[in-house]
Amino acid sequence: MPLPASSMRAALLVLLSLGLTLVLGLLLPEAFKLLFTSLGLPCDNVSHAIVLVYFVFMLFMAMPSLPRGTVPTQGKAVLITGCDSGFGLALAKHLHKLGFTVFAGCLLKDRNGEGAQELETFHCNRMKVLQLNVCSEEEVTQAVELVKKSLEGSDKGLWGLVNNAGISSFGEVEFTSIDSYKEIAEVNLWGMIRVTKAFLPLIRRSKGRVVCVASMLGRFGNSSRSSYCVSKYGVEAFSDCLRQEMYKWEVKVITIEPGNFVAATGIFTKEGVEKSGQAMWEQASESIRADYGKINFSNQVARMKAFISSGVKDVSPVINAITDALRSKYPYARYNPMDTYCWVKLQIMTHLPTAIAERIYV
Repeated sequence: MPLPASSMRAALLVLLSLGLTLVLGLLLPEAFKLLFTSLGLPCDNVSHAIVLVYFVFMLFMAMPSLPRGTVPTQGKAVLITGCDSGFGLALAKHLHKLGFTVFAGCLLKDRNGEGAQELETFHCNRMKVLQLNVCSEEEVTQAVELVKKSLEGSDKGLWGLVNNAGISSFGEVEFTSIDSYKEIAEVNLWGMIRVTKAFLPLIRRSKGRVVCVASMLGRFGNSSRSSYCVSKYGVEAFSDCLRQEMYKWEVKVITIEPGNFVAATGIFTKEGVEKSGQAMWEQASESIRADYGKINFSNQVARMKAFISSGVKDVSPVINAITDALRSKYPYARYNPMDTYCWVKLQIMTHLPTAIAERIYV
């Protein structure tokens, strides 16, 4: 009988702790002795060097919570995409509370979406709800004109752009259609690029911030999530390139890499997973259905249905990370709001040799 996920996580953390203990207690002293000997330094200083390394490591772990100065919010405007629900809706309310002027882009504003209606109840000139489908060139252009008109008479431009709009999907490569890959990328990647290019002149004018919500799955692959991973890898690449181009304009480009917040955002539902699974099976060729088998495929769908209730149920870590990216004088290039398990997995998948990392998780 396989171990439950909680037991697997606990075992992983214990193994990691033991590994670090062995490294610090056995390998690190020997490595410092070898280094000091080669440099002609007395080995009596090895213990001091170990303490210094430990101090630097702890400082690194604590850095996200250390104050790095804040910029005033008064008079600063931020555009957020995807404010119908989830991170976007929570962020719009939070930034408004902090004193920002918020342009909340909602996909369903014209269809009386609940998120847009909730934000419109603020009845405040610092909360401006606008119709915005990031896949529509026309709606993006209209959004730019609306923001320009609202900022008319000010040479400060737009302080922040938060590319939050996104959708997700699942399915192994052979069950995922090309149209599904295109649909996910059209929102998560091309929509983000479209909005960013449209608003960059206003951001450059204010020497402001571009914040792109990626994912930990933009840093490493995951079985049955290739369409989502492809789009989020693209977000990472685009953000990194734009960051380098914007240095000369003093514009900061920040990437947010949330862990598992599926339970908090409701991006998946059991009904939606069941419907998508049925469609994938029906659209697959007879040879693929025969090779994979209905039982195996049904088990994959069942695992996905179980997955939707997992993860962090509080969106505040992501909201706080985005807020810091917008308010800190010296924001980080990347933020990793996630639980311990996801953070450990991110470090292992991105730092250990692939063969070892995938042996652990795949």
